[in-house]
Amino acid sequence: MISYDDLKTGQFIGADKYGNRYYQNTRYFVCRSRWVEYADRVGLDYDASQVPPEWHRWLQYITDEPPTIKPLRKHSWMIDHIENRTGTSQIYVPYSTVPPKIQSWKPSTTATAAAQNVAASKTQLQ
Repeated sequence: MISYDDLKTGQFIGADKYGNRYYQNTRYFVCRSRWVEYADRVGLDYDASQVPPEWHRWLQYITDEPPTIKPLRKHSWMIDHIENRTGTSQIYVPYSTVPPKIQSWKPSTTATAAAQNVAASKTQLQ
């Protein structure tokens, strides 16, 4: 926890499949007694979306039992947890059927030819 600029002591509760480790110290203030140490692979570039839903429930005091004791029930419609990909090459970009509101200017060929003729005639006059 020194890398987080915070020194805490507590009981190890469990770890998730991403390598995050979860701790609790009941002597700390309520709503400050549970915390996560993110996996070493993220370093100091951690994000709250890197906590899976089953551990999020426990961290936010929605349930008192961690997923190591009472696992989250999986339904057929549930998908695996994916962390926020903003700022990466795997960012989600939705398909849009709305045409762009701004269009770039494309000069017509006749206007370009007329401008070239004007420039050529000016050079001939000089």
